[in-house]
Amino acid sequence: MASTDEATCRLLITAGPTYEPIDAVRFIGNRSSGKLGIALADHAQAQGWAVTLLLGPNTSQPTNPNVQTIRFESTSDLESLLQTHLPQADTLIMAAAVADFRPPPDSVNTTDKRRREGNDWTLILEPTPDLLAGCSKLARADQLLVGFALEPRDRMIPSAMQKLERKKIDLIVANALETMDSDSIEATLLGNPDRGISYQRSTPGKITKASFAEWLIEHITPLTHQRMGVSTESTSNG
Repeated sequence: MASTDEATCRLLITAGPTYEPIDAVRFIGNRSSGKLGIALADHAQAQGWAVTLLLGPNTSQPTNPNVQTIRFESTSDLESLLQTHLPQADTLIMAAAVADFRPPPDSVNTTDKRRREGNDWTLILEPTPDLLAGCSKLARADQLLVGFALEPRDRMIPSAMQKLERKKIDLIVANALETMDSDSIEATLLGNPDRGISYQRSTPGKITKASFAEWLIEHITPLTHQRMGVSTESTSNG
């Protein structure tokens, strides 16, 4: 069972991109900066959470020295770290931008470079494991799972709700595609009624990622306490 001491709530955050190797020098990646997850880790630690940050490549570090930071590169690396650290967490915030596809691991030679032969090069890809859905299958009843849905603005909310239900998690942050390259975010936090959380809150317009970190931690703290049995405050929005 998780601790019921409010000062020792344990938060596990994933942040940044994954790099899926093609060979010893090439990879498939994305533009995620990891800034949002780092801001969440810094603020939560300052608020008394015990924070473990699983951080992808090519990103900066948190400024709070008390954040336990563990690096990963590929989806496979992150999957292994989640299996190790999820059991010790009270809340998981899955903010990493995990690749949807990768070269099959048994086709990758990470000690050599593929040579160019002719003008065309076919790269075979396979789907990566759904890490958040996997965490949902492993999670205890007293843990809170929070995901992110980066979607086109015109279908952001319905797409996020579908993802929330499909992955069977507690909460999801719906935000628009332009968030990835921006220092600001405009988002909506949605709860999953099937998991006992009827909830919808939106940021007050577009705010900085540092301000969003404060906003999100403020909203999930009472939900975490309730899931742990610390608080009996209702999670319904009425």
